Amino acid sequence: MAIFPKKEADIAALAEPLRRVLLANRPVYPKPPIHPIVLGMKSLVYKNRCEVLLAKKAHAETATTAKDDALEDLIKASKSNILYAENTVNFDDAKLKLIGWAGRQTATALTPPRQSRLLEAPKQGEGWVFLDWKAPADGGCSSAAYKVMRRERPAGAWEEVATAVITEATLVEQPRGKELEYRIVAVNKPGDGEASSTVMVVL
Repeated sequence: MAIFPKKEADIAALAEPLRRVLLANRPVYPKPPIHPIVLGMKSLVYKNRCEVLLAKKAHAETATTAKDDALEDLIKASKSNILYAENTVNFDDAKLKLIGWAGRQTATALTPPRQSRLLEAPKQGEGWVFLDWKAPADGGCSSAAYKVMRRERPAGAWEEVATAVITEATLVEQPRGKELEYRIVAVNKPGDGEASSTVMVVL
């Protein structure tokens, strides 16, 4: 059994041979619910609407190009006047607010990220451990990476054992049969953040 087409072009292509066959074979198809002539008229109406749509699309593209050109012209003119205003009042913020603008903002010094949060070791096995944590809360600069630090309990020296760019890490070939303590330090260009709380495991 044939399936009625879904594509618009295929539907339009089907209508014309259907009209011709019904019209040429009246003895076989004496009373179609839609007369072939009416079907042909509907096909012509559809084609006309397509032509109208194409014309409107072409007009819309022309109008869009004209609008974009006008916007670019407006941007250049506005920037020119803003530059003039900035230089005229020497970037005085109060005077620039009169034109809906603002003076130069004081540069904010970059700061290290805050403390990483909620460190956990939800999965572990023989010689490996999976750690996950949350990024620092708002405040300070964002983190570029995270140092994964480890030490042997109770008072071993902290050492960096991995670096992560997401808030999780799987560490393999870890010492077995020892109490190990892990912590996370968020880092960015200004420096290191405060170390996270620790988590202890025995692998």
